[in-house]
Order: sequence, then C-alpha cells, then structure tokens
Amino acid sequence: MNKHAIHHITDVPYVYGKNTEILIVKLRAASKEIKNCRIYYKDRYDFNGEFKVNEMYKVLETELFDFYEAEIFIEEKRYRYFFEVEDFNGEVIYYNERGVIEKKPSEDNAFIYPYLAIGDLYEEVKWAQEGIVYQIFPDRFNNGDTSNDPEGVKPWGDKVTIDNMFGGDLQGIIDKLDYFKDLGVTMIYMTPIFLSQSNHKYNTRDYYKIDPCFGDAGKARELVNKCHAAGIKVIFDAVFNHSGHDFFAFKDVMEKGQKSKYKSWYFINDYPINTENPNYITFSNYESTMPKLNTSNPEVKNYLLEVGEFWIKEAQIDGWRLDVSDEIDHSFWRAFRERIKKANEEAFIIGEIMHEGASFLRGDQMDSIMNYPFRQMCLDFFARRCISASELNHILETNRSLYTHSINKQMLNLIDSHDTPRFLTECEGDVKRMKLAVALQYTYIGIPYIYYGDEIGMEGGADPDSRRCMVWEDENQNKELFNFYKKLNYIRKNNKALVHGNYKNMFKKDNILAFKRETKLENLYIAINNNYEEKNLKVDFSEGFDLYEEKEIEIKNNEIKLEPMSFRIIKM
Repeated sequence: MNKHAIHHITDVPYVYGKNTEILIVKLRAASKEIKNCRIYYKDRYDFNGEFKVNEMYKVLETELFDFYEAEIFIEEKRYRYFFEVEDFNGEVIYYNERGVIEKKPSEDNAFIYPYLAIGDLYEEVKWAQEGIVYQIFPDRFNNGDTSNDPEGVKPWGDKVTIDNMFGGDLQGIIDKLDYFKDLGVTMIYMTPIFLSQSNHKYNTRDYYKIDPCFGDAGKARELVNKCHAAGIKVIFDAVFNHSGHDFFAFKDVMEKGQKSKYKSWYFINDYPINTENPNYITFSNYESTMPKLNTSNPEVKNYLLEVGEFWIKEAQIDGWRLDVSDEIDHSFWRAFRERIKKANEEAFIIGEIMHEGASFLRGDQMDSIMNYPFRQMCLDFFARRCISASELNHILETNRSLYTHSINKQMLNLIDSHDTPRFLTECEGDVKRMKLAVALQYTYIGIPYIYYGDEIGMEGGADPDSRRCMVWEDENQNKELFNFYKKLNYIRKNNKALVHGNYKNMFKKDNILAFKRETKLENLYIAINNNYEEKNLKVDFSEGFDLYEEKEIEIKNNEIKLEPMSFRIIKM
C-alpha cells in the first residue's frame, strides 16, 4: 500500500457540514489500491462508548489518487473519528492525527471536528446552480439609444481597437430581452458600467455613477426590473483592486502629494506622482491609469463595501463579479460577503480568478469563480487536440477535488470571455470542435457560461479583437449554432441530473469521454466523440432515449454508435 498517498485534514474540502445534521468527511488514497475504506466515529466526549462505523465510497478518481467520502451523524454535533483502509492484498492500516499506524488507534489521537456550528455552514446559491450565464461587453452588444453615444463613436461593426467606442448601452440590452428569453439564458453578467474614460470601464472614475454613454441609475434599475420580470438575474462587475487614475482619491494624491489625506489609499513609492513611468503600484505592470487600491486601509475598505451594498439595494442587482479578486486580501472579501449577504442573502458572489481558487472558495468569501481551468482543458482537448480523454478526465476530477459539492455546482464553466480569444477562433473556425466543448459545458458539473456572440458563431483573436460588435443581421448569424445552444439550454433546464447529479466517468480512451450524471430520480449517460471518425462504444445499459436527437437509441451487442465529432445525452 502506498501510505504516502493517504491524506486527510480537518478542514474544507476534506471535512465540512452538509447541513446542521450531517458532516461530510473525505479521505485521499493512491489510485486503484484500496479495497475497503471505513470511518470510525463517535461523540468527542464519549470516552467509553463504542465507535460507530460507516463505509466510505469512492467519489473521485484521478490518475494518481482516489477520494473516498462518507456522511456521518452524531446528535451532539461533536465528532471524534479515524479511518481504516484495506488494500487488495489484505493489508490493513489506520489513519488518525498521528498519520498512518498499523494497529487500531487509541481514542486520544483521533481526528477531532469540535462542533458542527451553524455559523460555519455554507449557504449555497441554489438559483445560480440551475442558471445559464450570458456575458455582455456593453459597448459592443447593442446600441439602443443613439442620443447618449460618446463623441467619436464608430460605425457598428467597424474594426475594434484598444480605445474606440461603438455606442452600445443599457437600453440596447433591454431591447434584446426577447432574444435572451428565446435563447434560454437566466443570468446576465455585464462588464463594468460605471463612469470611466475607457471603453472597457475597468479604470473607474466614479463607483456611484453609471457612465452616461450607457445610461443612468434609472436606466440600470429599469434593466434589472425588466430582466427580473423575464426571469433573468443581473450581475454587476466590481473593480475593487484598483481605481482609475482620475478617481477622486488618486486625483487628490496627484495634486497634493504627501499632504494628501488619501495617500495611504494607494501604494506610492515616491513623490511627485509620475503617470508616464508609474512610481506607484498598478494593475498589471503597465496600466498607469489603474493605480492599485490599498484595501487594508479601513477607509478604503469601508468605501468599497458601501459601494457593493449600495448597488445591491439601489438597483436590486443579484450579485457581483469581482475583478482581479485574487490580488485582494481574504479579510476584505470576508467582510464584503458579510455586507452583501446581509443586504441580499441570495446574492451571488463571483471571483475573477484565472487559476484554482480554493482559498477563496471555503464558504466564507465567494460563491464561485470564473472557471478558467475549465476553459484551458477544453482548449487542450477540443481546440488544440493535445491531450487525451484520460488526461481530460484527470484534470476534471483533480479540479473538482479542490472544492465542496455546493461550490462545484456553482463554478462558472466558461470557454472564453472578453479577456481571451474567442473559442471558435481557437478551433480554427471549426464549429464541430466548439460544439463538443459546449456539450461538455452543459453536461458537466457547474454553470454553463456564454460570451455574447458565441451562440451565433462570432470569432475574434486576443483582446481587443475578442470584443467585436455583436452581429445582429440574420444573414450573418450562424442560426444552426444558435439553435444548438437553445436546445442545450432547454435540456439542462428540464433534466436536473445535469445540475445536481454526481459525476462518474465511464470511458476515457481513444478521444472519447463518457460519463454519467446521476441523482436518485434521474440517470443520464453522456458520450463525447472527439474524433473525425465514427466510433462504437460499449455501454452498460440496454435501452435509452437520446435527449438531443429526441429519439430512442439503437444498441447492438452492448454498443452504441457515435458519429464523427458528435455527442449523445442519453436518458436511461
């Protein structure tokens, strides 16, 4: 037995409360080595009674590790526990706070989960789990009110540059509510709409003012109200890592230097301020117009928390997407969560984190992140075609092992965004490759995420090319692709196993990924053939209904046929 692989800690995601009654406990072991895994547990203050014993079941399988899990219940909510692990050779070991031991341990060294406290329970955002996100870059989506067009606005559809503007606005989004309903999206996330000199608005001048080129606070409220009436939630974008260089506090520092009462709002190296060769910390290494805010400063912290709370109440928005959130301290985000959830307990808090974000997703800060690791694995498997199905499954399982079940169901599974090249462009224009990635988005655990225009076949390279104007002419839209998205939205909404079901890999060879999504009421089998040739796949069922093709499937010799570059969503 590979004892080095045995691992458990008394912290998320290895132990946490499912609710006020149930504790979820996880143990890691070497891949394909363990025959039986059990947990021994009892009340931490029961020194004389016998331990209860529960079987642990495999819930994750990576190339290196298997993860076992059990749900345990003690009425007093205080836990003392250890593990028994048996391999296929009959070797039995025990695992407690001292590590791996050969004999059944004494109670003194058991793991302790002191108390299943209500305040430590994570409240999942159930409405978000069942959602479909649509991201909008407001200046490029739709121009609904030409009277607020900025000076020098370019004709719709012209070539984009770093600094040109096209007149998209909030009215333009309102005008397309029927489009959203027809497509089937349930959540709109807009990049920043607050006053700023740029087209992207990530260098905020005034956090309390909607940029006039988009509308005003009244128009923002109208947008939210009409979206809510249509069953669509609205997420705003908060840029709290940095402000614009024309934000009142930084302007004061530029004018008054060391005498400014706002100098500690930023990280200034020396004076006077030099915006040509910044002598202050900025977003990235070169964005002089984006000086980094000192969120450890109580005044800065309180100012930004009030901004977050203000728009939750003022416009009745349903949550925030948090820009560059991994560069802001955890204590700020804990305070932010407390303030926002107090204003709206069902608000959805999403971090922009382009890597794994476990330290931000422990239940005390964010509800979700933009799942860029999902994008990267889709790029490698479907677009670049440089990893195998086995490697893809390994990455999926490894990524999922980092988080609790609730958080995994809330991850925003994107394949592109305003900060990346379009996925179709990454696929060299091959729509078949993109459709397979989208099929995985809609059938894997997490929330499907559409970047505006993907659904009608828009392309674009790196920023700013990925921020082209939305194509609205019917003859220039890929209607077949639009209907593809529309159908997947319908399937996901009407098959809750795609939202709440467990994931179990069934096949991961020959560029074919197959898995099950299962609940007590539903059992779905998904097969994705990432080959330009027809393939046959062995299955463990004798009949089923293809939800996408809307017909009974044909099974011969326990095999189903997979057309080239195709997928199946089979209800059994």
